[in-house]
Amino acid sequence: MAESWSFLDTFEPNFRPLVVIELAKGTKEETTEWFIKRIVDKKANGGEYSMIFCAQLLVKPLFTENGDENIYLVGASHLRLLLGAETVGLVKECNDNSMRTFTYSSRKSFKDFADDNHNFLTMAECQYIIKHELENLRAKDEKMIPGYPQAKLYPGKSVVRRLLTSGVLVQIFPLHDREELKKLSHSWYGRVKVGYQPLDDVRCYFGETIALYFGFLEYFTFALIPMAVIGIPYYVFAWEDYDKYVMFATFNLLWSTVILEVWKRICAIMTYRWGTLLMKRQFEEPRPGFHGVLGINPVTGREEPVYSSIKRQMRIYLVSLPFVCLCLYFSLYVMMIYFDLEQWALDYHEENESNFSSLMLFVPSIIYAVVIEIMNRIYRYAAEFLTSWENHRLESSYQNHLILKVLVFNFLNCFASLFYIAFVLFDMKLLRQSLATLLITSQILNQFAESLLPYWLQKRHKKRMTKCMCSLKTDMDLSLVEQVVLEKEMGTYFGTFDDYLELFLQFGYVSLFSCVYPLAAVFAVLNNITEIYSDALKMCRVYKRPFAEPTANIGVWQLAFETMSVISVVTNCILIGMSPQVNALFPDSKMDLILTVALVE
Repeated sequence: MAESWSFLDTFEPNFRPLVVIELAKGTKEETTEWFIKRIVDKKANGGEYSMIFCAQLLVKPLFTENGDENIYLVGASHLRLLLGAETVGLVKECNDNSMRTFTYSSRKSFKDFADDNHNFLTMAECQYIIKHELENLRAKDEKMIPGYPQAKLYPGKSVVRRLLTSGVLVQIFPLHDREELKKLSHSWYGRVKVGYQPLDDVRCYFGETIALYFGFLEYFTFALIPMAVIGIPYYVFAWEDYDKYVMFATFNLLWSTVILEVWKRICAIMTYRWGTLLMKRQFEEPRPGFHGVLGINPVTGREEPVYSSIKRQMRIYLVSLPFVCLCLYFSLYVMMIYFDLEQWALDYHEENESNFSSLMLFVPSIIYAVVIEIMNRIYRYAAEFLTSWENHRLESSYQNHLILKVLVFNFLNCFASLFYIAFVLFDMKLLRQSLATLLITSQILNQFAESLLPYWLQKRHKKRMTKCMCSLKTDMDLSLVEQVVLEKEMGTYFGTFDDYLELFLQFGYVSLFSCVYPLAAVFAVLNNITEIYSDALKMCRVYKRPFAEPTANIGVWQLAFETMSVISVVTNCILIGMSPQVNALFPDSKMDLILTVALVE
C-alpha cells in the first residue's frame, strides 16, 4: 500500500541544495511568494492544494550583498525523494539481484537501502526527481500568474513552463557536487590512460543519456581500431595504386553492419544494469513552445492548447519542405563552384610545376570543407526555427522532425561531392584527396568550436567572477554562494544532438569511401580519443550540470546510423563492381557483373 502523502514532514535539519531557481530581476513580490508557496506546500486535511498542484519541496533563498534576492536553492527531505522515486518509476536493484521498479512500501527489499542511507539515490536521480516535481506544478483555479495578468493560466497548465515563456523564470539548473566532480574528473580525464571510461560513475553523476553518449563514443572508437590497423599497411603498400581496394571495401561493408548490431547488445546490457531498460515510458506533456486555442485533450480529458494537424501539415509541406529543397539545391550549386576551383588549381599546377602549385591543389578542398561547416551551422539555426514554427505538440515529434531536416542536409552537403567524384568523374585520386581534406578539416574545426573555444571563454569568465567574489561577504557559506554565482553564468548544455551528429558524419566518411583512403579510420580514432577527453572536460568544467534524463538507448540516432550503414553497403558494393579486378572476371557481360553486385549487396 502506498504511503499517504499527509504523513510527510518537510523539516530537514541538514538542508542539501540540489537545484537552483533563478527568477528575473525585479520579479514582483506577490509572484515570488505565490511560486515559492506552490513549491513548498503540501496536502493536508482541508488543505488548499492537492499533490499534483504542489511539489512539497524545500526552498532556501540565496542572499548576497549586491542585492541578488532572486536566486533560490531547492532540496527535498529523504522521505520526499523516496516517494518521488516511486512517482517517476525509477528501477533499482533488489536483494535477489533482479531489477524492479522502486516502491516505498517494499523499500527494504532493495539492495543497499537503509533508512539512514542517503546515498541510496544518486544525486543525479534526486535532481531528476525535483525537476519532475517542479515541471508537474500545475495551475488549479488561477487564470493568470499573480502580478502578471498577461501570463494566462488554465487548469492543468504547467506553472514552470508558463513562468519560463513569460520571462519571469530565468533558468532552473542542478548544482554540481564539488567533491564528486573532483573525483570523477580525476578518473575520467585528469590523467592520460589506456582503458575504459568510468561509465557507471558518469551515469551516477550526469545520468543515463550522457553516459550512453560517452559509451557509444568509446565503443565506436574501439570498433574503428580494426579498420585503422588494416588501413595503415594497406595505405603504405598500395599508396599509388588506387584500384587495389576490393578487399578493404569488402571488409568495410561487413564492418559497418556488424558494429551496429553489436552495439545494440552492449547498449541493452548497460541500460539493464542502470535500470532504464525496464523503465516505463512516461506520458509526454506538450512542449513549452507549443501554442494553440484552448480545447479538451481527447486522451487525458484535460484542458490544454489544441492546434490543427492539417495546419501543421500545410506548414511542413508548403513551407518547410520547399525551403529544405532550396537549401539542398544551393548546396549542390556550391559543390559545382568547388569543382571549378579544383579545375583551376589543377591547371595552375600543370602550368607551374612547383612546390607552391602542389600545395595549391589542396586549397579548394580546404576552402570547401570550411564552407561546408559554415553552411551546416547556418542551416541548423534555420531548421530549428522552421521546426519550432511548425508547432509540434510533443518534444519527441519536434526532435524527430529537426533531426530529419538536419541529417538530410548534412548528408548531401558533406557527401554529395564524394559521390559525384566517385560515380560521375570516376577520379579515385581526387576522391582520396577530397575525403582526406574534408575529414581532417572538419575534425579540426569541430574540436576548436566545440571544446577549445568554450573552455577558453569559460576560463576567462571564471577569473573575472572570482575577482568579484573576493570582496563578497555573506552569512551563508561563501563557497556555496560563489559556486551558485559561477555556475549560473556558465553555458547551458543543450543535449547530445551535435555530438551524435559529429559521430554520424564521421561514420559516413569512414564507411562510405575509406577503401580509397584507408587512413580515414586512423584519423577518426585519433580524433575520438581527443574527443573523449575534450567532451569530458566540457561537461565538467565548461557547462552547467545538465539534468539527468533516463533513456534505454540512443534513440533515433540508432536508425540514422543504420540508414548510413545501408548506404555504405550499397556504395562499397558499387565500388567493388567498378574495380578492374572484378571487371576482369566478367569480360563479356556487364549485365552479369551488375546482377552479381546486386546479389552480393
